[in-house]
Amino acid sequence: QQQQQRQQQPRRRRRPPRRRPRRARRSSPGRRRCTPPPPTPSRFAVTPAIAAAPAMANDDPFESLNRDILEFNDAADAAILRPIAVVYDDTVPKPIRRGLMNAYDNLSDVNGAINALLQGRPVHAVKNTGRVLVNTTFGLLGVIDVASDMGISRYETDFGHTPARCGAAEGPYVMVPFLGPRTFRSGIGDITDSFMSANDYVFEDDLVTWGSRGWRGLEYRADLLDAEDLITGDRYVFIRDAYLQNREALVNDGVVEDTFSDFEEDEWDEDF
Repeated sequence: QQQQQRQQQPRRRRRPPRRRPRRARRSSPGRRRCTPPPPTPSRFAVTPAIAAAPAMANDDPFESLNRDILEFNDAADAAILRPIAVVYDDTVPKPIRRGLMNAYDNLSDVNGAINALLQGRPVHAVKNTGRVLVNTTFGLLGVIDVASDMGISRYETDFGHTPARCGAAEGPYVMVPFLGPRTFRSGIGDITDSFMSANDYVFEDDLVTWGSRGWRGLEYRADLLDAEDLITGDRYVFIRDAYLQNREALVNDGVVEDTFSDFEEDEWDEDF
């Protein structure tokens, strides 16, 4: 009977237990959440063929005139300099070109040592001076770069770099007839380099001095033959931005701002 009475009585539904709200955990001073560090500038070698950092509009107030000068330079290059550079690149053996460049760079290390002193970098000045002494003595007057094989690296600099170390502004971007892109600061540096060049003191003959400068320009143009097909988009913008980023890398000792993040992710997915 008791069992029948229990079965007849309605069963009570149990209420689910109440859940207490969780309290926020207090972060102890010894335990902190890790947050990703801010992006840091990357260090990489910059070449005019692939590096293109966006230039500010204020850096190029003479864009209209610069474009006209670039068209003139391209026409002169196509008619005169490029054909000579192609013949030079096809006929002169690479070892001979490398030896001549080593001898030219050996004299340029003298300018690098002077600039390093003016920049307050005596260690770099000693390195470049050591390179000149080693290559001149043991490298057949600089034809063989013995110093690099010994681990004595070259300090890349010029007289356009030295004012930057003192805080001088870069100045606007300009396109110079026959000479190509410059800024006010780098242009003044090139003029100073030409008058302070060791070639002027080693070779007193003006024909040899100007001949070596002409050959250096021809060598530089021949080196750019392989980079011509890599220029895409607006040719003027590509050359301008590549030059400005190269100058930024020189002034900042190779450290430049990584601008590849400006590209859309979809564009990277399509390429890779």
